[in-house]
Amino acid sequence: MTLTVADVDALAERAHAGQLDKIGVPYIKHVRVVGNALASFGPHAQMAGLLHDVLEDTDWTAEGLRAAGVPTVVVDTVVAVTKLPGVSYEEMIRSIAGKPRATLVKIADNAHNSLPERAADLPAPDRERLAAKYRAARRVLWPAAGSVDVAVIVGRVNPALLSEV
Repeated sequence: MTLTVADVDALAERAHAGQLDKIGVPYIKHVRVVGNALASFGPHAQMAGLLHDVLEDTDWTAEGLRAAGVPTVVVDTVVAVTKLPGVSYEEMIRSIAGKPRATLVKIADNAHNSLPERAADLPAPDRERLAAKYRAARRVLWPAAGSVDVAVIVGRVNPALLSEV
């Protein structure tokens, strides 16, 4: 069975049902922004964007995704962007930068997470810590993708970052 982007969107919606982000917005909105930012990079990139947090934040496993019909290339990308125990964020970002599709997914995720309104209600120290973390990640990820692809994604998600491209 070959899943469509719409099928994967429905899977992501079920997986993240009831979850809210740090500011109280249904979490599915975040993964949809990430997925939509990747639409011009093909259905596998868009699917990976929709599923990018499913292994980290739900009971889904890579094996379960494969059994559900998610293409292996998509599952492999989701695995690549999933935070693993014992692996620092910096190590994860360096690893992602060696995988083209994963790099694009993480750039879209980073751009959305960097929106000021997503962090506005966080305490100032958390806001500043996250902003520094995301800036450092961009210094690794963006050169790995190239300025044209970065501009496409960032322009769709967080145009304020375009001045950094």
